[in-house]
Amino acid sequence: MDGLGRRVLVVAFDGWNDAGEAATSATTLLKDTGAYEPVFAVDPELYFDYQYTRPEMHAESDGRRTLQWPDATVRRPAGNPRGTQLWLLTGVEPARAWQAFCAELVDVMLREDITGLVALGSMMSDVPHTRPISIFAGSDNERLRAHLDLEKPSYEGPVGILSALSVAAEEAGIPTIGLWASVPHYVAGHTPSPKATLALLEKLEELTGTAVPRGDLATQAASWEATIDAAAAEDDEMTEYIHQLEQARDTWDSPEASGDAIAREFERYLRRGGEGKHGRGDDPRR
Repeated sequence: MDGLGRRVLVVAFDGWNDAGEAATSATTLLKDTGAYEPVFAVDPELYFDYQYTRPEMHAESDGRRTLQWPDATVRRPAGNPRGTQLWLLTGVEPARAWQAFCAELVDVMLREDITGLVALGSMMSDVPHTRPISIFAGSDNERLRAHLDLEKPSYEGPVGILSALSVAAEEAGIPTIGLWASVPHYVAGHTPSPKATLALLEKLEELTGTAVPRGDLATQAASWEATIDAAAAEDDEMTEYIHQLEQARDTWDSPEASGDAIAREFERYLRRGGEGKHGRGDDPRR
């Protein structure tokens, strides 16, 4: 696509930007279903707090145990694929030295001639699991917004590493898009959300114009939704709360809904206590 160019770096970090593991599950699927080779990895001693993100012991197939340290690694497609190439930057949100961390990674992007960046994130939101997952697609790059029909973010407040890296990339001349999935807050902290992962990958394919594998995510998403349905069926309070979320979502999505109708529904939702119960994290829409 003309907007992002032919070398697009897809970024996701484990941590504050990854409700329901939706973003990191997307990049893991891309890595596991493609052929990638590492290009660069940061020095973990510089950026991670091991008391917060501890190294992990893993057993290899031959019985040996190895220690894996938290990391952030850039990977490129192996060989010489045609068309748009999806590069990957995956890892853990750093605990310190964010400006140095971003500068180091932007230097790698420039060295490898990365032409565009897509940051994948997911946030806990007051949305029902029974409706399509909402994806906010936004950019501070005016040219990208016009070319790809993206929204202009208006959020002000604390941010995660995705926002810091996106700003650094834009300042270096690398056009950047942020894709954020809204994950139902009442399940985001307990289980991975394959439905949100699927929605992110579908939007990534739309914006980059390159085929993106889905694996068996559709089946996983259906099973995820059915499991939550079953749990809600045994909890009248949860069932009623989900019904309220569905009504609010349907009002917002209705093509005939007027601004006044949306405002009235939102006011009713607030009176029922829907706002203020749960944190939303780095919400780029606000």
